[in-house]
Amino acid sequence: MSDMHVFAVGPLRAAMRLVVAGFGSAREEIDAVVDNLVEANLTGHDSHGIGMLPRYAASYLEGGLKPNTHVRVVHDAGAVLRLDGDTGFGQVIGHEAMALGIERAKRLGTCVVALGHSHHLGRIGAWAEQAAAAGLVSLHFVNVVSRPIVAPFGGARAGFGTNPFTAGVPLPGRPPFILDFATSRIAQGKTRVAYNKGELVPEGCLIDDRGRPTREPRFSVVPPTGAILTFGEHKGYGLAALCELLGGALAAGLVGHREDGTRMRVWNGMLSVLLDPAALGNVPRFEAEAGAFVESLLGAPAREGFERVLVAGDPERAMRAERTARGVPVDATTWQQILDAAKSLGVDPRGVHAAAAG
Repeated sequence: MSDMHVFAVGPLRAAMRLVVAGFGSAREEIDAVVDNLVEANLTGHDSHGIGMLPRYAASYLEGGLKPNTHVRVVHDAGAVLRLDGDTGFGQVIGHEAMALGIERAKRLGTCVVALGHSHHLGRIGAWAEQAAAAGLVSLHFVNVVSRPIVAPFGGARAGFGTNPFTAGVPLPGRPPFILDFATSRIAQGKTRVAYNKGELVPEGCLIDDRGRPTREPRFSVVPPTGAILTFGEHKGYGLAALCELLGGALAAGLVGHREDGTRMRVWNGMLSVLLDPAALGNVPRFEAEAGAFVESLLGAPAREGFERVLVAGDPERAMRAERTARGVPVDATTWQQILDAAKSLGVDPRGVHAAAAG
C-alpha cells in the first residue's frame, strides 16, 4: 500500500499553481484550473483532483490540450447555444460555457447549451453548482473522447467512457441538491487512485482483458486493459448511451468509441439544459414543496449502519469541511507522478514539493 502525504489546503494550492504555470497559462487560467482541481480533492473526489495533472501534462505535450483558450460561440439560436472549447482547459471552458448559458436562461427562462471539444471538464458537479448559485435548475449529459473504458451491459470489452450525468436544483434555506455521478460503477479516476495506492476495487466493478470479473484496478489503468461495468446493469448502460448520444453525437458531433488509447487527451462533450424556476411562474410553490420534501427525507430515522439520512451534495460538503480543517491526503505514487509532470513542464519538482509542505 502506498504511503500518504497530507497537505494543508493553502500550501497545496500554491504548489499546484507552480505546476500549472508550466503550461504557460495566464494567471486567471492558473487560478481557475487549480481552484477546480483542489476543490475536487476537498469534496472527496480525488479521481478528478490534482491527480489529473500528469494526464493533462502528457496531453499538452502531445498537442491535445491548448492553454489560454476560451469558449467560442459556433451557433446562436437564442435559447439554444452551440459552443466549441477548442480543446482548452475544461476548468475555463466549462465555466465560460455555463456563464453564457446562465445569462441566457435568466433572460429567456431557459437555455440549452451544446458544448463540444473541451479538454477534460473535471468534476461536472461544479457546473451544476455554478448554475444553482444563479438560482437555476440544470441537467448535464457528458461524453468522454478518450480510450473506451466502460463495457456495455452484457459486453466483454469496453465501448465508451464513464459518461457522467449531473443535475442541480437550488433549494430554499439550504445548499443545493447536486446529483453528480459517473454512469460506470466506479469512476475511472478512482481505479487510478486505487492502483496508485495498491488497493483493490469493490466486487462487481471491473472485468479483465478476457471479460472475467476482477478486483484488480490495473485492468482499467495499464495494458492489457479490461473494462469497468455500468452501475445498475442495463439501467446505467442506458443512461451512459444517452450521455454519448446527447453530450457526444448531438452536442459535440464527436463520440469516443473510435479512440485506440494511444493518445493521452481527454476531451468532453456536454449537453446542458438550464431552467429558471421563475419562468414557470410559481416560485413560492416550488420552493415550499421542494423544501418540505427534502426536510421529510432528512427527518427520516437512520437505519442500522447509517448515522443519518443525507441528500445529494451533502457528503461532498461534509468532506470539504473535514479536509479544509485536516488537510488533503495524496498518496505517494500520485504525488510522485505530479512531481514528474512538473519536471516535464519545465518546473522544478523540488520547489513544488517545498511549496506543498509549507
